[in-house]
Amino acid sequence: MAEMTNNDIMKKLRVAHKLRDEDIVKICSLVDFAVTKSEIGALYRNPDHPKYMECGDQFLRNFLNGLIIHFRGPMPPKQVKKQADLQNKSEKDISG
Repeated sequence: MAEMTNNDIMKKLRVAHKLRDEDIVKICSLVDFAVTKSEIGALYRNPDHPKYMECGDQFLRNFLNGLIIHFRGPMPPKQVKKQADLQNKSEKDISG
């Protein structure tokens, strides 16, 4: 059985989520990863086509991270801030 390539994964995600080229550009921009519609089109070409582009790990990783933000929203602030707020609150309670 043939191994799935990053291009195959991108194709399956595109179909599963009904994404258009514009959607993919927006999703990549959520993680500050600049990509053009022509680059995206090259990913979906037949490997025998002269303008075919192999989807690298970095492209797929950035797209997946953008897809998470697209569906879940941005990550909430880290716990460090909450702990600092609790410490400041307890210091205020002690001082009166």
